[in-house]
Amino acid sequence: MSVQFLSQLQFAVTTVYHFFFVPLTLGLSVLVAIMETIYVTSGNEVYKQMAKFWGKLFLINFAMGVVTGIVQEFQFGMNWSEYSRFVGDIFGAPLAIEALLAFFLESTFLGVWVFGWDRLSKKMHAATIWLVAIGSNLSALWILIANSFMQNPVGFEIINGRAVMTDFGALINNYYVWAQFPHTVTGGFTTGAMFVLGISAYHLVYKRQEEFRDFFKRSFNIAAVFGAISILLVGLIGHNQTQRMVQTQPMKIAAAEALWESEDPASFSLFTVGDEKNLTDRFAIRIPALISILAYNKPSGEVKGIRNLQAEYEALYGPGDYIPSVFTAYWSFRGMVGAAMLMLLVFALAMWWVIKDKDIAKIRLGKFHLGRWLPYAIALPYLANTTGWLLTEMGRQPWVVFGVMKTEDAYSPTVTAGMVLTSLIGFTLLYAVLMAADVYLLSKFAKAGPVNTEAADDAQADLAY
Repeated sequence: MSVQFLSQLQFAVTTVYHFFFVPLTLGLSVLVAIMETIYVTSGNEVYKQMAKFWGKLFLINFAMGVVTGIVQEFQFGMNWSEYSRFVGDIFGAPLAIEALLAFFLESTFLGVWVFGWDRLSKKMHAATIWLVAIGSNLSALWILIANSFMQNPVGFEIINGRAVMTDFGALINNYYVWAQFPHTVTGGFTTGAMFVLGISAYHLVYKRQEEFRDFFKRSFNIAAVFGAISILLVGLIGHNQTQRMVQTQPMKIAAAEALWESEDPASFSLFTVGDEKNLTDRFAIRIPALISILAYNKPSGEVKGIRNLQAEYEALYGPGDYIPSVFTAYWSFRGMVGAAMLMLLVFALAMWWVIKDKDIAKIRLGKFHLGRWLPYAIALPYLANTTGWLLTEMGRQPWVVFGVMKTEDAYSPTVTAGMVLTSLIGFTLLYAVLMAADVYLLSKFAKAGPVNTEAADDAQADLAY
């Protein structure tokens, strides 16, 4: 196992752990803000109780996200020092802004929100949670501005062997940002909605506590509407992002479809078992012209294949292997899209039940109790988020900065395989403990349900502290 492979594996492990918490932070912060806003405008105490209950779960998730995110920054200097040396002038700027502006905004007003109940006016207190939600999503924006440079580098020149920023505006206006950021944020909204929907369904179906029925029914309704809108936006924005990717990162799309040769019109793979060594199919079921329809909104249009792109890249960048892991790209794409389609079905059913005012504890399809399965649907957005990230990053290989710097030139030359392996094992074990603690705490408080107002205040204060 090489230093490069172990460094990539370590970054993947720590990022996947971290990205379990980020989307829920993005979505749940907005949902809590919506609930408190309804309380302020309506005066209904149930919505205040809802904001406190879901806010408590938000706090647990937020704390874990902060802890796991800190490690990411250190890896750039330790495992990837050549990368940091080469693009630090560019990559460091949006990360610094994220910490100094967005994260400080988010964390400061989260503290005000936790300790400000009954100390601030209702409107001012509601404003603080909206600032938390804005800060959370601004954090995502600045991090994705940095990541989008790696996907589509703009606004720089190579000076004395380093990439130097020459146009900060180009970095912000990078078209890749404005395809990737809305997709990530709406994915977070979907995650938050499914989280609230699943826990609400658990209480309505399994616990069936009459005193909390109205509480969780209202939570379920808000999550169903918010989630239905969010998953539709995820699909539309993702479709637009894929169309752009056909033009700028065609190898990623070709790998995701196991498309070995260029085709016009290009077929969509329902199921493919490929031979990556010889770039051929062993077995494939394909739908004619569907990829061209998705890429160009018409049943014609060339989508370049892996073999053709490899030849193009060799001519452009010199000899080398420019093909990512087709297996990873192919199945991560299907994991992401498959989970999204299932979520679309779940939210469509939930919306139908909300409109018809159904009791989900009594909904059956024959002998199949639909409501009992809703809590398990919480796993779907996590599957979609993780596989989507794998496709985004692994589909770009062998580039760490597309077309500019290869991954093999980015890792630290003074770090040994033993060092990375030791820290990899340590991080994996530590993060496993943290993940177990997070799941335990979320499960404990989610199952306990809402409590009286004073107890909720004390619990939130303790968590914040």
